[in-house]
Amino acid sequence: MQPRNMSMSGVVDLAAVKAAGEAKQKAEQARAEAARQGVPAAGAARLVFDVDEAGFEQDVLQRSAEVPVVIDFWADWCEPCKQLGPLLERLAAEYAGRFVLAKVDVEANQLLFQEFGVQSIPAVFAVVAGQALPLFQGAAPEAQVRGVLDQLVAVAEQRFGIVGAPVAAGEAGEAPVPQAPPSPYDSALSAAHEALDAGDLGGAVRAYKNVLSTDPANAEAKLGLAQAELLQRVQGVDAQQVRKAAADAPGNVAAQIAAADLDLVGGHVEDAFGRLIDTVKRTAGEERDAARVRLLELFEVVGAEDPRVKAARTALSRALF
Repeated sequence: MQPRNMSMSGVVDLAAVKAAGEAKQKAEQARAEAARQGVPAAGAARLVFDVDEAGFEQDVLQRSAEVPVVIDFWADWCEPCKQLGPLLERLAAEYAGRFVLAKVDVEANQLLFQEFGVQSIPAVFAVVAGQALPLFQGAAPEAQVRGVLDQLVAVAEQRFGIVGAPVAAGEAGEAPVPQAPPSPYDSALSAAHEALDAGDLGGAVRAYKNVLSTDPANAEAKLGLAQAELLQRVQGVDAQQVRKAAADAPGNVAAQIAAADLDLVGGHVEDAFGRLIDTVKRTAGEERDAARVRLLELFEVVGAEDPRVKAARTALSRALF
């Protein structure tokens, strides 16, 4: 699954960690209010609902801060849609609030159809913490659909701290999924997010490293550290001078590494990866290792599930061996 910012511009979303923290906070506030009032949290009352362009902001983007929103693009004339739609609706009930299903009639919502870049229907996307993730196209078999949904739920929990929403009474045939207990690192991660938001990149780096010193596998801290360090490296640099230095000296590894950082910040993901892979190909020893290490760091920023990262990993392996 490839996360994309809802602008559909393709630019890498360097605010992903901040979005994750905000999503977590909104979800916690919604659950606390629901518990106080004895009613389901906002957005949890319906597991399956229709959405149009006018309601997309509230029904999908805002709701995605509390629960993964799966989007089913369909049309009345589409026969495969008539097979996939009921399956998704049944699974929404079975998953009991770990995701909700938004149904978009493409005939009535051409703008959404175009913005998501849908090529054919049925097409299924998801939105998590405001990030769009393409899932699959066509009437996939149930086992494949379950696998994709399981992966979606895992990504929502691990990268964004979103563990779903309570289920309204009578909405599903089974009890709501218990909420995960708070992480012991939540306060430290919140402090790191706040430092990043305030532009205190050094403080953010230290905070993320503190979490990783005791929990080296913490995915949220690893992502945050990679992003904070990238922003720290490009802060205050003369972009024009960096790019000129890289163009004038293709063999200068430091210049290529600096330019790759700017490429990534500017959203030119393939350019950043390609630049460093080419550098790995034509260097050896410490210089090659420096380019390789920086490339791995940029992989962390984009995310292991991104297909551009997977393709670049394959290319890097070929360049090394």
